[in-house]
Amino acid sequence: MPYLEVDGKSCYYVGNTDRKGVPVLFCHGSGGGHHHWIYQLKNLPPTINPLAVDLPGHGRSEGAPADDIAFYRDWLYRFTNALRIGRFVPAGHSMGGAIALDYALEHPGETLGLILVGSGAKLRVLPSFLEELEQGSIPKALGEYLYAPNAPEELIKRGHREMENTDPLIYLNDLKSCDRFDIRDNLHRISKPTLIICGSEDSLTPVKYSRFLEENLPQSRLEIINGAGHMVMLEKPEAVNRAIINFFEEGLL
Repeated sequence: MPYLEVDGKSCYYVGNTDRKGVPVLFCHGSGGGHHHWIYQLKNLPPTINPLAVDLPGHGRSEGAPADDIAFYRDWLYRFTNALRIGRFVPAGHSMGGAIALDYALEHPGETLGLILVGSGAKLRVLPSFLEELEQGSIPKALGEYLYAPNAPEELIKRGHREMENTDPLIYLNDLKSCDRFDIRDNLHRISKPTLIICGSEDSLTPVKYSRFLEENLPQSRLEIINGAGHMVMLEKPEAVNRAIINFFEEGLL
């Protein structure tokens, strides 16, 4: 599997940079990794070139997690330049969506479009979550917010195991970065075609977050995936992939 050196640290990504098609770089959410995009990496058509990265301090990438979206944004710029993929579509889930939005603001010339999944222009975090994480414990309620009630039991169990095996410090820094993020007043500056995806049962980033994005991003469309929660790309991968494919096929890029 491919590694790349950025800032003197080894970072891990998945995807084929030689594949034809529009590059789409998927960024995971808080405490996550590239594997959250497994169904997008495997099942999108050749017209799309999907890649996914482990952010610093996550998954198989070296470095430390950050408590600032701008840090991840700047790191992503250095990563994509080292990868030499040219102009691309930043795609992100939750915290990854915040990174994608901030990237489009800072580097519009590098950005072809955006895909935002379960995200928002402001990502408020419950104070109780941050307090528990400060004490070294991952809030049990956090895992309960991730999936819709009817999500497959094995998927929920796998998600809980992943949380239990993740350093609480990673979640603490990631959720701090989310809690400090707020670009509501700058959304009008993003003119790139944008696909917004949200699960109808998302409790962490409710549908109203995505509706706000749709109302304030000049060239955006919203796809609400019925019956899915916050981890919509794992819960309803076929519906998410169809929304992405339609976004490209309808000439929005």
